[in-house]
Amino acid sequence: MTTGPLIVQSDKTALLEVDHPQASDARHDLAIFAELERAPEHIHTYRITKLGLWNARAAGHGGDYVLGVLDKYAKFAIPSSVRVDISETMDRYGKLVIRRNPDGVLLLTSESTPILLEASRSPRIAALLGPRVSEDSFEVLAFARGSLKQELLKLGWPAEDLAGYTPGAPHAIALNETDWNIRDYQTKAVEKFWEGGSGVVVLPCGAGKTIVGAAAMSRAKTNTLILVTNTVAARQWRAELLKRTTLTEDEIAEYSGSVKEVKPVTIASYQILTAKRKGEYAHLELLNAKDWGLIVYDEVHLLPAPIFKMTADLQARRRLGLTATLVREDGKEGDVFSLIGPKRFDAPWKEIEAEGYIAPAECYEIRVDLPEQERLDYAIAEQEDRYRMAATSKTKIPVIHKLMAKHKGEPTLIIGQYLDQIDEVASLLRIPKITGETPVNERERLFQAFREGTEPTLVVSKVANFSVDLPEASVAIQISGSYGSRQEEAQRLGRLLRPKADGRTASFYTIIARDTVDQDFAQNRQRFLAEQGYSYQILDVSSI
Repeated sequence: MTTGPLIVQSDKTALLEVDHPQASDARHDLAIFAELERAPEHIHTYRITKLGLWNARAAGHGGDYVLGVLDKYAKFAIPSSVRVDISETMDRYGKLVIRRNPDGVLLLTSESTPILLEASRSPRIAALLGPRVSEDSFEVLAFARGSLKQELLKLGWPAEDLAGYTPGAPHAIALNETDWNIRDYQTKAVEKFWEGGSGVVVLPCGAGKTIVGAAAMSRAKTNTLILVTNTVAARQWRAELLKRTTLTEDEIAEYSGSVKEVKPVTIASYQILTAKRKGEYAHLELLNAKDWGLIVYDEVHLLPAPIFKMTADLQARRRLGLTATLVREDGKEGDVFSLIGPKRFDAPWKEIEAEGYIAPAECYEIRVDLPEQERLDYAIAEQEDRYRMAATSKTKIPVIHKLMAKHKGEPTLIIGQYLDQIDEVASLLRIPKITGETPVNERERLFQAFREGTEPTLVVSKVANFSVDLPEASVAIQISGSYGSRQEEAQRLGRLLRPKADGRTASFYTIIARDTVDQDFAQNRQRFLAEQGYSYQILDVSSI
């Protein structure tokens, strides 16, 4: 018997003892192939999934690596059934390969005839294949490269795609490192992406995902389409590219609700691509408007479902997904794996923090009691109404006052989900607000005032979750959220992680109503923080 912090069980769950001296190292290594399911105070539960193992395999880690991690930290011997299952599951990746023959015809090939025949006899896969051209290969219908990868993943035989990519129309792009230098992990991320051809780079907010995108563009030197969450994000990408690369304003276009231009580098929002007119996607021509050699998907964990369908037809173009977390609340991680590509690089938050590239952060949950009448109203309310009632309780407002007094003078974001709650807090505290209804120019003015310190506090809705660069924000007060969204927790914490000029630690507060669904959903969001190695202290109002 060893004294490690991990107990691996036969159902492929792994229990991590949080207070063990090796827990932090174990968490770092587990993140490569396991998903954190539960994160209460003392024991965290991880699950080893097929997709997690295949992502690890695609990133260059074999079964020996995964079993070596488990053996290193295990308190007891790993069940033999788990050892066999991990090895066999990881071995399934790449048994089927998509490639091209010398004439450019797509083929599905395998060194194992039984595996190839098993796949080809699945009705959904057979519909995507042409004739059998040899003992070890079938022709793939020209349109079916993406759909075939989706179906093979569902069958349990994830294909390795070696069919190559169109280079796209050449366009000169280089990094302009005059007053800055690309970081080692950013360079490594680009190298891993390029080696794999397409895939996802996972980096924390504030760690420079945009620079990874710019560096990938400088490697590809081709027409590039960048897809982002909203117009504010599009303009920040544009500003960063002008600052970090040799691109000029004449080479970068914005394609959004207000501006529709196409240039060698075009930045478009997901909303515009998914906009419909008379039941049809009105802007699909953008996907073929230029001979794109690279498509960048910013915040790939937020990719709308229709974009996956469009991406299935773009498999001949290199695709780079950027995100802080691969977790998707809709369970479409498999579509990211199949259609954007597997995870190619993942840098743990705490590792980059230790190197000084992102700010350290302390996370707190403050629990308030609902007044008696609100408690009664909550008790008799319909289930679907309870979260809103608890999340928007007025008992949270005095706590906001106390936290603002505690952090007086520090750049502070108050973040909420519900517009009426945001309106009320902004009005009572006399603080500017930013919501989806705020015009883009006004949003940019307020964000700039916040950066300059003339507006030290903003009340913001979820529009501030994505791709908004507020480097000096050091306090976030979360008053309501999208139920138990781990994606959102990643984005909101990310608002605080840009390194501070004075090196101070950021503070991330969540105010929740005790013994309600507000508290239940908070536990789910905490999983993300625990997965990244952040402690999460629970405070009572009196201790602020």
